[in-house]
Amino acid sequence: MPPPARVASPLLAQPRQAGSGLYTWWGFEVYQASLWVEPGFDAAALPRQRYALELHYRRDFKGRDIAQRSIDEMRRVGPISETQAQAWLQAMAAVFPDVSTGDRLTGVNLPGRGAQFYANGKPTGEIADPEFARLFFGIWLSEQTSAPRLRLALLGQSASAR
Repeated sequence: MPPPARVASPLLAQPRQAGSGLYTWWGFEVYQASLWVEPGFDAAALPRQRYALELHYRRDFKGRDIAQRSIDEMRRVGPISETQAQAWLQAMAAVFPDVSTGDRLTGVNLPGRGAQFYANGKPTGEIADPEFARLFFGIWLSEQTSAPRLRLALLGQSASAR
């Protein structure tokens, strides 16, 4: 499958899809997630890799709710102080727009720098904090994820994600 224009340069050089899967919550389809990687991608070295995680929403959500849920899930991946959680919540609320069915939010891991975000291919902002990026992308890609089947599907290690 060729990469869509929204994930190709300048986001990633020679992107390929590592995997994808559908995330459901209580039987409701929430989003289709896809992980786009560059040549030489190594899942064991995630923080040092440039990659893009795209969420294609199947439902409408407020950006503030996406940010709050992200903080809740990031806490599963690693400890976050309340001060840090509030700062990151505010930063995410600024870069995550409200989404409607069919919208796409994309986060790009910037090794050693943080994460860049896009909504439907347009930049919405950057959170310049490598620890934020590690915990944020860990929502989907860490072994502590609340969606282990989706993680395996994104990493191309399983065909089923629900």
